[in-house]
Amino acid sequence: MTADGTFQWTSAGISDVGKIRKINEDAFTDRPETGLWVVADGMGGHDAGDFASQAIVESLSQVEPNPQLSLLIDEVEDRLLQVNQSLIEEAAKREEPTTIGSTVVALLAVKNHCACLWAGDSRAYRLRDGQMTPVSQDHSQVEELIEQGLLLREDAEAHPAANVITRAVGAAEELFIDVELVELQDGDRFLLCSDGLFKEVSEPEIAQYMQRGSCQDVCHDLVELALERGSRDNVTVVTIDFNKAK
Repeated sequence: MTADGTFQWTSAGISDVGKIRKINEDAFTDRPETGLWVVADGMGGHDAGDFASQAIVESLSQVEPNPQLSLLIDEVEDRLLQVNQSLIEEAAKREEPTTIGSTVVALLAVKNHCACLWAGDSRAYRLRDGQMTPVSQDHSQVEELIEQGLLLREDAEAHPAANVITRAVGAAEELFIDVELVELQDGDRFLLCSDGLFKEVSEPEIAQYMQRGSCQDVCHDLVELALERGSRDNVTVVTIDFNKAK
């Protein structure tokens, strides 16, 4: 898919329920025609987590292409704020008090720039010149402890608060969405994923797999690797390649 003759992109996405869970509370959208890719990881159990992640994906699937990245960002943010409010209202209607929430990570592309938006611990990575770097930063208790120097990153997965996130769509009346702008370079590859991937597959391993094959190959191989390792959670991967239009 080509945007204004500047960059062209291809993409793919796969989601799997995993080996333990009975319901897939992850959802994703792969919309190269719009320059929009999303991964959402729901929480709140049956008929809550999947409801929340689907609400995000359904709303963002209505976004139309926009020649201005700033306006595209504004629309996605507005839609996420609307979904946040609707999830809080839905939770208040239910008999049992509950939180109906979901993490979200989105990548938006226009011309030669992209923007990553996120809330929670679903992640975005970029592979450039053989080096993988995180684009997003988890909104989680362990990430806060790491930033404060109270926890080593390699010890985070085993920490009792490893699954506690500090931000999510539907979790609080006020939703703050982080935005990171990236100027694209020829050959950039991005990967969006739910925590079901990096719970089973280390970042160095993700980096290795990101360098192999097509977008579809990367998604398939990473999901298969997570499944081979027992896949305690749903696992979702979306991969996007950017190349200068010839």
